Amino acid sequence: MNLTPVALACLLAYGANMATSYGVDDVQHQFSVTGPMETKLKAALLDSVEFLSLITTMDVDQIKGQVVKVGNYGIATGRKKNGRFFTENGLDGHNYELVETDSCSTVPWATLAVWANAGTQGQFMQLMSQNTTLRFALDMLRVGFNGTSVAVDSDPEANPMGEDVNKGWHQIVKEKAPAQVMTDPIYFNPDATGVLKDGEYKTLDAIVTEIKNTLIHPSLRNDPRLVVLVGSDLTATAQTKMMNEADKPSEKVAAQQMDKSIGGLKAYTPPFFPGKRITVTLLTNLHIYTQKGTRSRKSENVEDRKQHEDKYWRMEGYAIEEFEGYAAVDEAAMNIGPAPAV
Repeated sequence: MNLTPVALACLLAYGANMATSYGVDDVQHQFSVTGPMETKLKAALLDSVEFLSLITTMDVDQIKGQVVKVGNYGIATGRKKNGRFFTENGLDGHNYELVETDSCSTVPWATLAVWANAGTQGQFMQLMSQNTTLRFALDMLRVGFNGTSVAVDSDPEANPMGEDVNKGWHQIVKEKAPAQVMTDPIYFNPDATGVLKDGEYKTLDAIVTEIKNTLIHPSLRNDPRLVVLVGSDLTATAQTKMMNEADKPSEKVAAQQMDKSIGGLKAYTPPFFPGKRITVTLLTNLHIYTQKGTRSRKSENVEDRKQHEDKYWRMEGYAIEEFEGYAAVDEAAMNIGPAPAV
């Protein structure tokens, strides 16, 4: 399908509007995003995905450096004879490293034609902008939860969750603080009766409580900011069990809402979070860093591929602020069903 005249006119308007917004003459050639527009681009990414705005995202000066402390999770109150009480808020030495990160959001000509005919030119530009920003933002989380390595040439077919784009939060903890991640087999068996076998749990509440009480530092266990991230496979299993047992409307409503709180902690199932992983942490403990001045954009209609391409290049990486504020069951260790007979 060829690009329709209406769609082409909309694309030209989109490009002109983008050029005006970024203060450049032409967006079809790569340009740097600096100053106020760098801040606006970051804000647009955070606004497009709610969960992204809950974690720590910041710009840093160097490609390598010490993880930035956004807070001291210990006590801040006490007294000191002949002086004023204070606690140190220093760095504990673990580092971050940023890598080249290149995003490209494509829209085929056929879709452009539909968008152009579906509304006004302004609506077309809004669809283009929202589509691009949303894809870039979701990929930041996709890689953050699933990334395990940094390949020279990433392979999206072999690694559809961005496993080879960068090392995400879970991988960083597995490598630098392996004791914080449970890798021994665990069995989530909501149908269990009688005495449970070793490693077998009847409820998610029991699993979360054990993770919190054995792996989270004592000073953080009752921190109100502590939350649980839980995979959709696990919540679906738990909800199905509760729904099957519910015989009153109020019980069915409770079953539908069970994933709002697990083990006394507010529960989230973020985009692209592995289906059988459980993580207890503070959301501010999850960091994404971008090097200042490295953001660049490009927006062009590529005739040879019959699509429009929006591109976003930067130096980016992931970090954990407090390893003892992150505890998890690795998805490879989690099993749904009964533990094997001894």
